[in-house]
Amino acid sequence: MSQLAFTAFSLNGIDAQKFLQGQVTVHTERLPENESRYTAICDLKGRIHFGLWIKRLNPESFELVTTQDQAEEFSKHIKKFGAFSKMKLEEIGQVFPNIVGHQTEFSQTETDIKTWQLQAIQSGQAWITQATEHVFQPQELRLHQRDGVHFDKGCYLGQEIVARLWFKAKPKHWLHLIQGKGDVPSPTTQLSKDIEVVNSVATEDGYIALVVAKPTALEELDLTVLDLPEALSGDVARPQ
Repeated sequence: MSQLAFTAFSLNGIDAQKFLQGQVTVHTERLPENESRYTAICDLKGRIHFGLWIKRLNPESFELVTTQDQAEEFSKHIKKFGAFSKMKLEEIGQVFPNIVGHQTEFSQTETDIKTWQLQAIQSGQAWITQATEHVFQPQELRLHQRDGVHFDKGCYLGQEIVARLWFKAKPKHWLHLIQGKGDVPSPTTQLSKDIEVVNSVATEDGYIALVVAKPTALEELDLTVLDLPEALSGDVARPQ
């Protein structure tokens, strides 16, 4: 498994905000300035293609961070879809994560990636890598509870499916935090038919992981279900 690392990009130009509004699941005009939010670019099936941390510096300037293994594909995607937009995407280079409250912020000061992984998993901050692209829907990862999906914004890639799941249905599987014994399962490992690993990290006596699972399936395996932060512990479905 390749070492987890992160790549930052700048997106600058008069069309930057408008372009991103048609791509990501979050409402770009409402983003507070200088704060990272984790959001997604979906495919047409409503599954997350790219996970990215977005920081709005002003309406014409954004910082975007992806995992390093998605960076090249992400750059090609933005340049393809943004070919006729007045803006420029430039790679800044490798950046390092730090947990700040319920979010992750990045800087060029080196940090311990394993420490971040552990803290991110404990706080329910699932992230997408090349191994997990096109697998999960935003709601399944509780992205809306992290302010990473807004259901009242206009069109974006995969929006019809994402909106339909929210307004007319309910996911059967969603994000849980578990503790297990033995070897660390890699992302997309199926622990059972209804439990799939998103992120995992070794601990002294086994591993902890974020999984997308049907709650009843977790009771059938020898796993400990841990509490997520309060903001991420509620029902993922739309309040009736």
